[in-house]
Parts: sequence; C-alpha cells; structure tokens
Amino acid sequence: MERVLVVGMTGAGKTTLARTLSGRLGLRHHEMDALYFTGPNWAVNDKLTEDVSRLTAEPRWIIDSLGYPEVRDLLWDRADTVIWLDYSKRVIMPRVLRRSVRRTVTREAVFGGNRETWTGWLSREHPAWWAWSQHGARRREIERRAHDPRFVPLDTLRFSHPDDTTAWLASL
Repeated sequence: MERVLVVGMTGAGKTTLARTLSGRLGLRHHEMDALYFTGPNWAVNDKLTEDVSRLTAEPRWIIDSLGYPEVRDLLWDRADTVIWLDYSKRVIMPRVLRRSVRRTVTREAVFGGNRETWTGWLSREHPAWWAWSQHGARRREIERRAHDPRFVPLDTLRFSHPDDTTAWLASL
C-alpha cells in the first residue's frame, strides 16, 4: 500500500480512516474536498486536475474520495490500493446527520473557510441529502470500477461495516 484511495459514501468515515492510515503507514494524506473547494462561497479549484496529477505523481500518498468526475480516472489509474467503506444507509445517515448538525450549530469552518448553514440543509447538494440520494449510484459506480479491467491488478479492500474496518486496522 503506497498509493491508496479511500472511497465510500459521504459520512462513511473516509477522511478519518485516511488520516489514521496516513500516520500508521507514513503516507501523505490529501483530503479531496479540501483540494476541490478552495475559497469562500464554495469556490471550486480551477486547477484541480493539475493539482491532483502532481500529487498522485508522487510515489506514496493517500486520498479520501471517489474523486470528482474530472479527476476520478486519474485517481483510479494511479492508485495501487482502494479501500472501500461500503456501509449501509443505516450506518451512514446518523453519522452524516450528526456531523452536519455539529458543523451547523458550531459554525465550524470547513473547506476553503466555508460553513454549513441551516438554509444549506434545503439544498440537494447538502451532505445529508447527497448521502441519502446518491448512496445507490455511488455504490454502483465503485462496484463497476472495482471490477473494471483497466484498474486490475488494483488491490481492493471492501468493508461492509465499521467493525470490519476496525478489525482490519487492528491487524496492521
């Protein structure tokens, strides 16, 4: 595991796992949302492809995201390991709801200094709505990529419950 991509649905714990693995394996961690959202009002990085290309040209890294469409193939082409947090909605939804409520109430700054707001909860782009509505589509996308011959011999570790992930981490 030298070039690791941690994938799964919003709220699965991708960033938390990537940070933990970063420390244990000595891999430089890159948070995809922080690379994508670079400024106020959820401004998007217009050099995302260049930035991700440069970061993934390094010999050792870990990135926590399926990847935004413009860099998705690049990430999957350059990774040697995919860790898939394939958790059910029953696991993900309480996590994403707790996180979003905390961020909204505390006005916690996230990517690019942005904040989740109460009015933001009404948007289809809000993490809670996104996690609920995109769960099936994202799962199918990851499944397809995990079996795509273009990405073989990519080592894919698929965990269907947080307990499985915890047990695997303990075995490292």
